[in-house]
Amino acid sequence: MNTGEKIRNDNWWRGGVIYQIYPRSFADSNGDGIGDLAGVTARLDYVASLGVDGIWLSPFFKSPMKDFGYDVSDYCDVDPMFGTLADFKTLVERAHALGLKVMIDQVLSHCSDQHAWFVESRSSHDNPKADWFIWADAKDDGTPPNNWLSIFGGSAWQWDTRRCQYYMHNFLASQPDLNFHNPQVQGALLQTVKFWLDLGVDGYRLDTVNFYFHDAQLRDNPGRGRPTGEDPAVNAVNPYGWQRHVHDKSQPENLVFLRKLRALLDLYPNTTMIGEIGDDDGLARVAEYTQGGDKLHMAYCFDLLGSAHSAPYLHGVLKRFDELASGGWPCWALSNHDVVRVATRWGGASPNPALLRLAAAMQMSLRGSTCLYQGDELGLPEAQIAFDELQDPYGITMWPEFKGRDGCRTPMPWESESRDMGFTLPLAGARPAAVRPWLPASESHRTMAVDVQSSQEDSLLNFYRRLLRWRNAQPALIEGEMDLLASHPQVLAYVRSGEGQNLLCLFNFSDQAAQWTLPANLTVLQVLTESGLASSQLEAGKASLPAWSGLFALLK
Repeated sequence: MNTGEKIRNDNWWRGGVIYQIYPRSFADSNGDGIGDLAGVTARLDYVASLGVDGIWLSPFFKSPMKDFGYDVSDYCDVDPMFGTLADFKTLVERAHALGLKVMIDQVLSHCSDQHAWFVESRSSHDNPKADWFIWADAKDDGTPPNNWLSIFGGSAWQWDTRRCQYYMHNFLASQPDLNFHNPQVQGALLQTVKFWLDLGVDGYRLDTVNFYFHDAQLRDNPGRGRPTGEDPAVNAVNPYGWQRHVHDKSQPENLVFLRKLRALLDLYPNTTMIGEIGDDDGLARVAEYTQGGDKLHMAYCFDLLGSAHSAPYLHGVLKRFDELASGGWPCWALSNHDVVRVATRWGGASPNPALLRLAAAMQMSLRGSTCLYQGDELGLPEAQIAFDELQDPYGITMWPEFKGRDGCRTPMPWESESRDMGFTLPLAGARPAAVRPWLPASESHRTMAVDVQSSQEDSLLNFYRRLLRWRNAQPALIEGEMDLLASHPQVLAYVRSGEGQNLLCLFNFSDQAAQWTLPANLTVLQVLTESGLASSQLEAGKASLPAWSGLFALLK
């Protein structure tokens, strides 16, 4: 419980590695085919063995599950399919005993249309919660009040026959957006945040954190035309990307609310927030939302969640953030529950294991914090899901050109020879043959299961474990500064510096060998091989880097 005064923060998150768990797909403790909190608890020893600092749990709150928990119907309770509040408390206790922090996903921008708040709001024009959501009259011709679009397709406005008005939804029509211009809404949501802080959570991942406020005048977004070229923030087959989203999100009022949210977390020791930012200029928004020490502690956007991963592209992303940051703190994610797995996005149908090691080494050495998505430490490729097995409403709507998010959400493969690869835990007993996991376990993952890779010294899983142990012993990689070196057509190069350590980081992001020359002002003291990146050589100021290889070296 807080004392009402700002509490010390040990900054555990700053430079920390956070492991994202998608509970539905992590471990099933009761044999119903759906992962749950008790299943997560049972597998926490594995997570701790990776050497990460904490976990982020995707939503487990009460929900009709139209968007698999991102449509909350009760912010202060656990959905029965995931367990109980007692199960959650047990999970937190076990995680803390293992030295793991616990962050939970909080969806504040919108809720379910089955939430009591919305049920009341839609009942009349003059009820106490009439203005808790974004209602608007139709135009004279009956069409929606403006041109705003839903990310999941179609208009962002849904007609409601009870009020004979439209309500706004950035996602599914069953996910109405809350009206943050109403102070009562802000207060109610802050109370839900406080509820879980009082239960001992160590922080929040804030879903769609730049979507909280909308333009109160409901002005149309300007068009941008059909996007062309590589843009990780734009789905090429979704017209949502044809607009410049200057009025439906990322409003200046958002900063005021984030300060309120930060003030609440500052009452609780050693807590943190990471924001998910989907914006036309995500890096600029990350910088804006994390500067000054009075808003988000850290944030991530989608610049590393697309297919682009050339050295010049990566250099450009890092350079732009460095120019914008002014004290901001990023969190770098290469995968999550919303995008194609990095093994497939960056590696194609047959990803080179060396590329996956290189991507991990780069991610773990960037200035900032890191989010690692469950299964990426195994190198899991995107699973192929048949249309009749799809669960994701986004994929069902956009099929076949966009297959949705199910391919990165299939069950975690624990045991190669077990039924459904060990997704259902032995403690669940015999599961009826008719009960299948909510998404099929992918046969392409069988040879990559945890038990297989744990027994192989040179597996990607064991590489991650060695890399994280090594990283935790390098002070420059935790909170040190980063100096980008000159752009190179194949090699991404930078220096991390902190606590008397200067660490050169080189990564050849190409399928051809590369030569890289050390700048005249830098002198290598020792090439470090403990990280597992030992295939490259650096002699007489020149590095020889085979395809998809890297190098760490101490500088004088």
